[in-house]
Amino acid sequence: MLMTPGQDDLAAALAACAKGDRRALRSIFDREAGRLVAIAERIVRRRELAEEVVQESFIRIWTHAHQYQPDRGSARGWIYAIVRNRALNLLRDSRREFSVEEVDALRESEQSDEIMAAWHKLDRNSRLYHCLAALDETKRRGILMAYISGYSHGEIAGRLRVPLGTAKSWIRRGLSALRECMA
Repeated sequence: MLMTPGQDDLAAALAACAKGDRRALRSIFDREAGRLVAIAERIVRRRELAEEVVQESFIRIWTHAHQYQPDRGSARGWIYAIVRNRALNLLRDSRREFSVEEVDALRESEQSDEIMAAWHKLDRNSRLYHCLAALDETKRRGILMAYISGYSHGEIAGRLRVPLGTAKSWIRRGLSALRECMA
C-alpha cells in the first residue's frame, strides 16, 4: 500500500484511539477537522449541519477506531468515509427529500474533488507524481480512489462503471507499474 507520512501518523493515531488515548483523537481532529467540515458542507450544504456531522463522526471514530484495518485502506480514507456516510445519512434522514440522482451526484462530486485535490497536491517534481502520471487515466484514478478515498474494489467498479474484475485488474496492474517505476 502507498502510504505518505501523514497516513502513517493517522493510522498510528487511530491505533492509539483504539487503546483509549484521547490525545490521539485530538491530534486527528486538529489535523483533519477543517477539511472534514468542508467535505460535509459540500454534501449537506449548511455549515452548522456540517459541523454536527463532523462532531458525530468523531464520536464514531473514537468508538470504532478498533475496527480500522490498515490492510483494507488508508486511515484518511477510513476517516473521510465515516464523515461522508454520516453526511449522506443526514440527508437521507432529513425531512427534505433528495432524489437518488442528487445524492449520487453529490457523492461523485465530492469523491472527484478529493481525488483531484490529492493529485494536485503532489510535488510535480516527485518520483511518485511522475510514476502516477505515466499510468493511463483509469489506472491512476482507480489507485487514487482506493488509496486516497479508501474505496473498496466494488465501490471503484461502480463509480467507474466497469465490472469488478476489470477494476481489480486495473488497480493491480497500476500498482505493479508504480512499484517498477518507483524502484
